[in-house]
Order: sequence, then structure tokens, then C-alpha cells
Amino acid sequence: MVNLYASLNEKDRRRYAAVEAEKLGHGGTEYIARLFACDPKTIRRGTREVESLPEDPAEDRIRKKGEAAKLLANASPASSSISAKKLKPRRRARR
Repeated sequence: MVNLYASLNEKDRRRYAAVEAEKLGHGGTEYIARLFACDPKTIRRGTREVESLPEDPAEDRIRKKGEAAKLLANASPASSSISAKKLKPRRRARR
């Protein structure tokens, strides 16, 4: 189940988790949230989406895995060095 869950896109993961939680009944949402390491709110959102099927307002909007990494890899070196400077941890002043 975990391997299947990991292979799905974001929207399908929510819906799959919701269906599995529903099968388990009472306590299913918490159990599935721990099993799949996701937030119970995500499962509740998936439940609402499954209940509204076949109507799907976000049908064509699916994030592709790794898209953010591709965008960062294609960024210019100047912009990535600026981003790296902004992400450096700052020290707190001692009082």
C-alpha cells in the first residue's frame, strides 16, 4: 500500500488515502495518516474530493513530481547565488 501511495501524484494520493481510511471505519483516518506519513487534514480533503466525484474542478491541474527541482536547475547562476544567500541561517544576537 505504501509503495502504491508513493507512486501516485498528489491529488491521487489524497484520494487513495481517503478511500483506505473509509474502509477502516472509526480511527481509519489517524491510522492511514500515520501509515502514509501525511496529515489527517489531507485525508479529509481527499474524502471531500471523492464525495464530489465525478465532478472535478481541478481535473487538468496535476503537479508533476520534480518540477520545482527542474526549475531551480535551469535558473541562472546569478539568481541561484542570490537565493543561496537568502537561505543562509542567521545567528541570533545574544542578550
